[in-house]
Amino acid sequence: MRLSRKQLFRSSLHRTSGRTPNNRMHESLMLFDSICNNKFFIDTSIILFLNKKDLFAEKIKKSALSICFPEYTGSNTYDDAAAYIQAQFESKNRSPNKEIYCHLTCATDTGNIQVVFDAVTDIIIANNLRGCGLY
Repeated sequence: MRLSRKQLFRSSLHRTSGRTPNNRMHESLMLFDSICNNKFFIDTSIILFLNKKDLFAEKIKKSALSICFPEYTGSNTYDDAAAYIQAQFESKNRSPNKEIYCHLTCATDTGNIQVVFDAVTDIIIANNLRGCGLY
């Protein structure tokens, strides 16, 4: 019996300041790329937490996402900008069999964290049951 493995990765959504050429969001994307595609995690699903969604929601009202991502042409709404950032992380996955489960979180919002924790628990249990042929 082989239990499925999971790798957790967290990045802060609000780190999209374009003040430096290599801003923290791009650093997080590069780090995620190296972890996601590391040979030791090739068969490991990833649970991605994009944290500080509350700060990002405020920041996106004042600063265009195109400051950090010049190629971004979508609207400057929270939903569109967050979806674009999520897609940027998901696009780093070069393994067609690897699943990435993404959650936008606010660590200080206990209700949000409980929902995320429950979802992650369900994912882990379902994958372990699937790995045993019971799901």
